[in-house]
Amino acid sequence: MNFQLLKKRIKKNEGFSLKPYKDQLGFITIGFGHLVLQKEKDLIKNKINKKKLEEVFENDFNKALKDFNLYLSQTTSTKKDSELLIEMIFQMGLSSVLKFNKLLYHMRKKNKHLVCFEMMKSLWYRQTPNRVKNLIIYFLKK
Repeated sequence: MNFQLLKKRIKKNEGFSLKPYKDQLGFITIGFGHLVLQKEKDLIKNKINKKKLEEVFENDFNKALKDFNLYLSQTTSTKKDSELLIEMIFQMGLSSVLKFNKLLYHMRKKNKHLVCFEMMKSLWYRQTPNRVKNLIIYFLKK
């Protein structure tokens, strides 16, 4: 699978900031939506450049892809299923995505409309409605 378009979409959905900011949940974030961990305080203390934040993005993406391959790849049957779950993991983390039991069930059953229904009735949708709407549109396209 070619991940360049997925990476481009995630970057667009995340936006970019060279300066740390608080996300909608109040967590310190930088770059392309990277949650700054306690051990990464150097990302916000020192002046950082876009090249370094591109590396951080690649690491975050690779972690999301690894988590997907280890825990959720058997759930999917299409490229769009896989891309949706990888982006969800990138944004929310694996533990949060694993709580989407009904969404994952409907994905295994290949019921795209009920997958989208689960997306729309989630807290995720209420927190980032534009992103989820865009993902639903992409997910339902033929």
